[in-house]
Amino acid sequence: MEEKLRLAVGVMGNAASMLLYAAPVLTFSRVIRKKSTEEFSCVPYVIALLNCFIYTWYGLPVVSYNWENFPVVTINGLGILLELTFILIYFYFATTKGRKRVAMLTLPVLLVFCGTAILSAFVFHSHPHRKAFVGSIGLVASVAMYGSPLVAVRQVLLTKSVEFMPFYLSLFSFLASSLWMAYGLLSHDLFLASPNLVGSPLGILQLLLYCIYKKRQVTEHTSKWDLERDNEKKPVHNLMAATNASK
Repeated sequence: MEEKLRLAVGVMGNAASMLLYAAPVLTFSRVIRKKSTEEFSCVPYVIALLNCFIYTWYGLPVVSYNWENFPVVTINGLGILLELTFILIYFYFATTKGRKRVAMLTLPVLLVFCGTAILSAFVFHSHPHRKAFVGSIGLVASVAMYGSPLVAVRQVLLTKSVEFMPFYLSLFSFLASSLWMAYGLLSHDLFLASPNLVGSPLGILQLLLYCIYKKRQVTEHTSKWDLERDNEKKPVHNLMAATNASK
C-alpha cells in the first residue's frame, strides 16, 4: 500500500513539475514577440538546469538502487530539455551584456554537474556513498532553485508590481515542492524531501506577494479609471454652467 501511495505521489509530482518547467513558455513567448528579455532574469532557469542535471543523475541506477527513483529521472530529464531551450532563447534575445551573464552562469553549472558525475562514478564505490554525495549537491541545487525566484520577489518589492513574477511559476513551484516533499518522506529519502521543506514555504511567500500586489494594482487601476471618468465629465458641467450664465 505504501509503495502504491509513493508511486501515486511521484506521478502527481511529475505532473506538477512538468507544469512548473513549462510555465515559462508564456514568459518566453512574450520575449520572442517583443524580441527583448526586458526585466526578466535568467538566474531561475540556469539554477533549475543545474537542479535537473543533478537529480537526473541521482535517479539513475549509477547512484540509486536500480530504478527506485525512476519518476525523478523522467521529469528531470524533461526539465533539462526545457530549461536548455529557455536559456538558448534568452541568450538569443539578450543584449551583449546579458549574453555574457548567461554564459558566466551556465558554464559553472555544466562544470559542477560534470565534476559531480565523474566523482560519484569513479571515487565512490557504493550506492549509499554515491547517494550521500550526489544528494548533498542536489540539496544545495534545489534550495538554490526554489530560492532563485527571490530575485523576482525583490523586483516585486521594489517596483510594487507583479509583472515580472509570473503567477503560474509561483503556483506550480509550490505544488511541485509540496508533492516531492511527500514523495521523499514516503521513500524515506531525506535528499529528496529536505530541499522541498524550503521550496514549499518560498512558494507560499511568492503567492502571498502576488495576491497583495496584484490586488493593489487592480485597485490603483480602478481609481485611475474613475478619476479619468470624472475628468471627462468636468467639461460637460462647465459647458452647462456657461450656458446657464448666458441666459
